[in-house]
Amino acid sequence: MASKDDSTKDLNLIGSGTVIEGKFKSQGSVRVDGRVVGEITAQEGVSVGTSGEVEGNVSAKNISIGGKIRGRLVAQEKLVFLSQAVVQGDIRAAKLVIDEGAVFDGKCSMSSDEFAKSKMHEESSLRHEAKPVPNVSQQKP
Repeated sequence: MASKDDSTKDLNLIGSGTVIEGKFKSQGSVRVDGRVVGEITAQEGVSVGTSGEVEGNVSAKNISIGGKIRGRLVAQEKLVFLSQAVVQGDIRAAKLVIDEGAVFDGKCSMSSDEFAKSKMHEESSLRHEAKPVPNVSQQKP
């Protein structure tokens, strides 16, 4: 019998021909060979096979794309676009691998969470320190 800790790392399979609509959350990993219309959040990994399609945001520790995605991707560690991947949407990952032949249309941000938080804090403090410069053309002599 498997312990409770082992069951949280399970692989959830969305097979070819299956369509899921809504939010999908997993403490383990998710493999998509079918179609998902909605949001996927996994504690471990998300893998979209060559026949897989996702219309929605995907968030996981590691993400591997071989199919089609339309939505925002957030990988805490590594994001991989395999050669048959077609991705439309913004991405954020600490590490990014794009195989030859993959198609990507969107904005990319590569940073770890710690770097992103410090950068946001730095930009915020700069905004507060900035003082407006008086318009010279409106001043009277």
